[in-house]
Amino acid sequence: MVIDNDAVDALADESLGPGDKSVPPDLWGSTVREYLAGAPRLDQWQTPLLTLDRAVLDANRDLMAAWTAAAGVALAPHGKTTMAPQLWREQLVAGSWGITLATVWQAQLARSFGVGRIMLANSALDPVGLAWAAAESARAADFELYCWADGVATVELMDKILRESAGSPRVRVLVELGGPHGRTGARTRAGAHAVAAAIAASERLSLAGVAGYEGALAHDRSAEGVAVVRAYLRELATLHTELVAAGAYSGAAVVTAGGSAYPELVVEELAGLADPDGARGVPTTVVLRSGAYLVHDDGFYAGISPLAAPAKEPGLRSAMHGWARVVSRPEPELALLDGGRRDFPFDEGLPVPQLAVGGTLPPNAVVTALNDQHAFLRLPGADAADLPVGSVVRLGLSHPCTAFDKWRLIPVIDSVDAPDPRVVDLIRTYF
Repeated sequence: MVIDNDAVDALADESLGPGDKSVPPDLWGSTVREYLAGAPRLDQWQTPLLTLDRAVLDANRDLMAAWTAAAGVALAPHGKTTMAPQLWREQLVAGSWGITLATVWQAQLARSFGVGRIMLANSALDPVGLAWAAAESARAADFELYCWADGVATVELMDKILRESAGSPRVRVLVELGGPHGRTGARTRAGAHAVAAAIAASERLSLAGVAGYEGALAHDRSAEGVAVVRAYLRELATLHTELVAAGAYSGAAVVTAGGSAYPELVVEELAGLADPDGARGVPTTVVLRSGAYLVHDDGFYAGISPLAAPAKEPGLRSAMHGWARVVSRPEPELALLDGGRRDFPFDEGLPVPQLAVGGTLPPNAVVTALNDQHAFLRLPGADAADLPVGSVVRLGLSHPCTAFDKWRLIPVIDSVDAPDPRVVDLIRTYF
């Protein structure tokens, strides 16, 4: 799918500066391109720091592209995970159907980089944002934007906003089905049918499929959690089948679900709906929206994803790591690091110490708390000689969505396991 290569390539011409966290001051004023031409090394950077591993990014991207292709489903990775057009391009070049985003502003940012197909996994009710979506669809005939609606009131308000704006093609809307105690989404199939009828009756909207998010209904791999997810996905499949039988669609349809926790359940329950040629009535594309797979992690997704290594080989591995320096040893069994919650994610588990550079990390070392700018690293049985002030600790992190949003610029290294990692790229984010 299309993206503006010139716009993405131009990021290499942006200058580095003090607004880029942990960039060494002697690089301020240099462009990204100039910096990378010097074969730089990671140890030139300041701490705290977040890095990405080039080899792991490539392997994760290719694994998911091959897995979805073999399953017969399309992939529209959730771009809000990274908000990094450079990484979106890699995913699109690898065969992704489009990019998923969560807000109209995120869609606007993606469109500024030429992304040609966007799944807005949300309702579009802001008048300014919805008017932009309609105008952009009218301006660019090759631009496809899909958004969601989960209530009749939502449909009526969208239609009213669009009727008051300049003429444009109909906006493609998917009916969102939810579940009890979930997030958004019509709570019953009957309610979803009412939404579909309202879309069909509107002047400025077009019914384009069904959508949902199973990850809001469970948070583990327990038998109960898996059963809840399966039951929900079957309801979503039934809703689409009923809409096809009722002749509700005026054109092709999209069926979409799938975070990064239960992608195989989405494939098992929904892949059979794929009907690219419309042999069963309506041309249908099944779209998986997993976003965390590219970066993966050493925490939540490592424990729940069916594609994670080492349970699956080759499997997804974490491409992100934190680096923080020991700045204080105020007690024999305590080290304070210079990275905290402003630098590393903590909503799905605290950072996990993996190794030390310039010191020895005890096997039972554990991060027990984060302040804004400090991590509390407990070292049972250790003394000051084991992990001296000035040594650097590499941290495994959990949840890429809340790791990336703390960094405007992220160095990519050749390998996190290299004795002297080389910086091979810089990834610009937009949050």
